[in-house]
Amino acid sequence: MSGVRVLVGTRKGAFILTSDGKRKNWKISGPHFAGWEIYHMNGSPADPNRLYASQSSGWFGQIVQRSNDGGEIWEPVGNNFAYEGVPGTHLWYDGTQHPWEFKRVWRFEPSLTDPDTVYAGVEDAALFRSTDGGHTWAELPGLRETKGHLWQPGAGGMCLHTIILDPSSHNRIFVAISAAGAFRSEDNGETWQPINKGLRSSGELPDPEAEVGHCVHNLAMHPSLTNVLFMQKHWDVMRSNDSGDSWHEVSGNLPSDFGFPISVHAHEPNTIYVVPIKSDSEHFPPDGKLRVYRSRSGGDEWEALTKGLPQSDCYVNVLRSAMAVDTLDSCGIYFGTTGGQVYASSDSGDSWVAIARDLPAVLSVEVQTLK
Repeated sequence: MSGVRVLVGTRKGAFILTSDGKRKNWKISGPHFAGWEIYHMNGSPADPNRLYASQSSGWFGQIVQRSNDGGEIWEPVGNNFAYEGVPGTHLWYDGTQHPWEFKRVWRFEPSLTDPDTVYAGVEDAALFRSTDGGHTWAELPGLRETKGHLWQPGAGGMCLHTIILDPSSHNRIFVAISAAGAFRSEDNGETWQPINKGLRSSGELPDPEAEVGHCVHNLAMHPSLTNVLFMQKHWDVMRSNDSGDSWHEVSGNLPSDFGFPISVHAHEPNTIYVVPIKSDSEHFPPDGKLRVYRSRSGGDEWEALTKGLPQSDCYVNVLRSAMAVDTLDSCGIYFGTTGGQVYASSDSGDSWVAIARDLPAVLSVEVQTLK
């Protein structure tokens, strides 16, 4: 029988939740790297037992960890993230120029075909690639050359938090940066172009329709419909039908169009999920009700999914990397909260159950469907 492995990064360690294909009973392993922030943990589609984790501490810096056996044994690998050439400067919070400084890895995105090739999105925002299983890292500097001097940190720092590898075109990569916007490469990361036409940031930018500088919180794409992208922006849920060349708003009847994660159903390319948060200053659900919203039409028309979720006095947040889907026949949806709960739905969001309740604040959730 197939199974599921849920990879959970938290403020104080990593946890691995496993179940069989029924997804009724769950085993929890961890904490791995107890006491350390795990910004992201992800597995290789080419070898599900190859995992990468970003272990971070304000005191001791960062360590890249790798497992070859599904998370039972870990080993530190390469941790040298050096910007190519003379790094230069970027905008700072006060509008002055500030030197590029590496702080941590926000996301690992393993290659679709090679377990030794993995991409890393880092803060200060840049994209790195390793082709030897994480032992050495090389920057793809063409991204920062795309008006990087105009990029500016968002409230959580200037982080490259989203990496999408297009399965229909092995040379196409999408990334998103807070707060610089979304970018696309057609040549495996050598050169890049901003893809922010149609985004408006009236409250954040002097030019609300600037080519770069938008605070994009997340991107999502279905592997069978790769010209369609979905975006959760600082404000607004957006859709592109032309690989990011243009965007239009699909927030529709959401109670708030502010949020962080966005995901696409594994088998229905126009079914998407978001978790609305009240505002950029109040990071909790509207009315204290934790609701996932689902659109089966690719946006505009949304329904609240509440069965099994707290509908009073709930003031947790769901961060940008803390939602994922499995690929079983009845698609499973998973998300973690800053209150330490991990919720799962085995029926595409119709009902939910907490598969972990008392973890540290959840930073990221990834799911592997195991044969």
